[in-house]
Amino acid sequence: MKNKVPEKAQLLEKLRSNGFNVPDFIYVPANKFISEDFKQLDLFLDKHRESYKVIARSAHPQESDYYGGTFDSLETYADIGGIKYARNRIIKIAQTSKQLSIHRQQIFNHAPNINMDEMGVIVMPFVNGSSVMAKIIVDHWEFGYSRDRNRRVRSEPYITKVPHDRKLLDLSEEIQKILGFKCEIEYIITNDGEIHVVQAKDISDIETMEAKENQYSVKLDGIRRMRKRRNHRERPVYVMDNKTFYIDIISQCEELVKEEKKSKPDINDIISSIKAYEKALESFALRHQRFAVLGFSIQDSSELFQIANHYLDSFPELQKTLSKALHNNLYTIDIFLAEADTLIAKDKFRINLCSHDAYGIDTVRNPLWSAYWHIDRHDKVVKEFLNLGFKTGDTIGIAIDAEGLPIISRH
Repeated sequence: MKNKVPEKAQLLEKLRSNGFNVPDFIYVPANKFISEDFKQLDLFLDKHRESYKVIARSAHPQESDYYGGTFDSLETYADIGGIKYARNRIIKIAQTSKQLSIHRQQIFNHAPNINMDEMGVIVMPFVNGSSVMAKIIVDHWEFGYSRDRNRRVRSEPYITKVPHDRKLLDLSEEIQKILGFKCEIEYIITNDGEIHVVQAKDISDIETMEAKENQYSVKLDGIRRMRKRRNHRERPVYVMDNKTFYIDIISQCEELVKEEKKSKPDINDIISSIKAYEKALESFALRHQRFAVLGFSIQDSSELFQIANHYLDSFPELQKTLSKALHNNLYTIDIFLAEADTLIAKDKFRINLCSHDAYGIDTVRNPLWSAYWHIDRHDKVVKEFLNLGFKTGDTIGIAIDAEGLPIISRH
């Protein structure tokens, strides 16, 4: 495995050798970092010092067995220290915030166990511009445009069958013909319209499928989704009620500070409650490949969070321990939410889409959906869900009606 050149690097080299506009790049395998042999990398960086920064893209030999976007790409300084930092950061992210995603892919998609010490990187000059991803879906090309980071006013990611430039369609067809298989292609388009090919991925083994029709019972106010061909979805649901969670923590703190009470919880009991909640999140995510989160209360209990966070201020050491646990808990919740492909919550919350999340090949079968109700209806809608008995572990259905509104059912 250590000698295998990642698919990402192989395909870029093939495209470059066939005359496509691929930015200058170098693949640096893991053994070069281990042996500190950076002669070739240093020569490469010397050619691009004027750029001040480059982009280091993850390039693990087994990366093609995982979803696109599982491993990160980072902007960094155009020197050896910057590249070493970027690689360490890519590995660190994979071992922390992406760890749950990696574990789930190993369970549900049979992705292989991965040794992060074998992580290599592809280094190329940083190209300013907007990202476009192209691929054939069924019998037509589709093009996913991300937000242009260079503009003050940004548009949301969107998908179209008609690219802004006919050359993009011709180029995509030519690339797929050269590579000889169905592929997803990532471009960077500069402000002056120059098209750079920065990545290609073999997607010939990835199939799309229809979703089942569902019944409905609770009508919401809107839905955000990148793909509108499918109007039904069915998912196991996790009901998130952090308001109740914080009230429980505050109650335990209240018991802790009561002087007259002989039998009362200590700080370890409170921390255990927080850890149990986090373990429940992880357990749910590892039991269900695809799932929805129904947010009665996600991160909007700021007042309760602050009360819980400062309830033990009179006991500085205990307060420090509790505060750390509660802040780590927020991080754990964010990681869990990032694994859900369906979010059902009030309009204040929405999934933050990056290019892979919005229109990557792995979203064709399971695109991200975000169904919502208006904030002024929050209490009424939550009461409806409660009256219908929605609870964690239920299978819920989402149907989009003729007006484009989501209707949620409990099966």
